Amino acid sequence: MQLLEIECLGKMLRLEGSMAGWQQLFWDDKCVSQINANADSDDLPYKKFLHQFILKTEQEGQSEQGELQVELNGLLQWQPFELQFKLLINNELLHENSLNEKDIEQRQVIPGEKHPMKFSFVGMAGLGLKLLKSAKVIKVLFAAGSLAAYSWLFSIEFAIALILCLVFHEYGHIKAMKYFGLKTKGIYLIPFVGGLALSDDKINTRWQDIVISIMGPFFGLILSLACLVGYWLTDIEILAGLAVFNALLNLFNMLPVLPLDGGHVLKSIAFSINSKVGLLACVLGAVLGVYISYHFGLALLGFLLAIGSIEILFEYKRRHLSDLLPLNRYAQIVSALWYVLTVGGLSAIIWFVGQTDNGALSLPLKILAS
Repeated sequence: MQLLEIECLGKMLRLEGSMAGWQQLFWDDKCVSQINANADSDDLPYKKFLHQFILKTEQEGQSEQGELQVELNGLLQWQPFELQFKLLINNELLHENSLNEKDIEQRQVIPGEKHPMKFSFVGMAGLGLKLLKSAKVIKVLFAAGSLAAYSWLFSIEFAIALILCLVFHEYGHIKAMKYFGLKTKGIYLIPFVGGLALSDDKINTRWQDIVISIMGPFFGLILSLACLVGYWLTDIEILAGLAVFNALLNLFNMLPVLPLDGGHVLKSIAFSINSKVGLLACVLGAVLGVYISYHFGLALLGFLLAIGSIEILFEYKRRHLSDLLPLNRYAQIVSALWYVLTVGGLSAIIWFVGQTDNGALSLPLKILAS
C-alpha cells in the first residue's frame, strides 16, 4: 500500500510497502530504492527503514552535473499504524512529519494505470457494472423488475415487504460510506439476486471495509428486532414473518464466504492478523461458532461457517499482499465481537420465531436445520 507521498525538489517522492517489511521508494514514478520483505520481523512493534539514492542535477550556468544525496529514514508501526519519517538532502533536514491511521483513511485513492482491455467474461461483467453505475434510470427499471419477480414468486404484499428489507439493508451500507466521506451512487435492486450499494470512491483501510460491510446486516438486525417487538405488541403475524425472513436474508449475507458481507468482514480480520496467537484465537472462535450451530440444530449454518473458517487460513497466508491498512488489535477484537453479536442476534430471531406452530414462520429455522 502507499505509505507516503511528499513533494521533493519539484517532483513527487512516493513510498510504498507491506506488513512483511517490503518497501519501494519512487521518485517521479521511477523506483530508486527498495527493501526486501522480511516476515520474521512481524512481532517487532516498530520497524526502522532507511532509503538512500543519488540525484544527478545540472549546475546553473554550467554543463557539469552535480550530485544530491537523498535520504528518507524513519520508524514504521503497523498496529496501530504510525509512520515517523525524515527527509534529508545532503544531510540537511528538508521535511519531518508523522502519519497515523486517520491520515491514511482520509487519503484519496488514485486509480492505477489503465491497460488495453481484452475480451473476457470478467471484463464484460466489469463493463456491465460500469454501465450499472452510470445509468440512473436502471435503478427504476431494476426496482420494477424486482417487484415483478418477487410478486410472481410470492405475493405482491410479500414482494413489497422484501424490497423494503433489501433497501433498509443497503441503506446501512450507504450510511457507512457517507460516514467515511465516500461518494455514493445509490441503491440498485437486482431481481432474484438482492441489492447493491455502490460508491465511486475506493477505501484505504480494513476498518472501512469492516464497517461498510457489516452495517447492512446490522441494519437488518435492527429492522428484524423492531418487527419482532411490533409483533409482540400487536399479534400481527405479518410482522413476525417480516422479522424472521429478514433475519434469514441478513444471516445469509453474514456467511463468511466472499463476496458476501460476512466474507469481507472475516477477510479483513484475517488479513490484519499478524501473529499466530491471533490466528489461533480466530480459528477457535470459528470452531466455537460451528459447535453452537450444531448444538441448536442449525446444521446448514454450521456447515457454511466451517467452510468460511477454512477461508480464514488461506487469507491469513496472503495477509501481506493487501493494499489496505490493516486493523489494529483493538479493531480486530471489536470487529470479531460485532460479527458474532450480529450473527447471534439474527440466528436467535430465527430460532425464537421458529418455535411457533405456524409452518410459514418456522420455515427459515427448518432451512438452517436441513
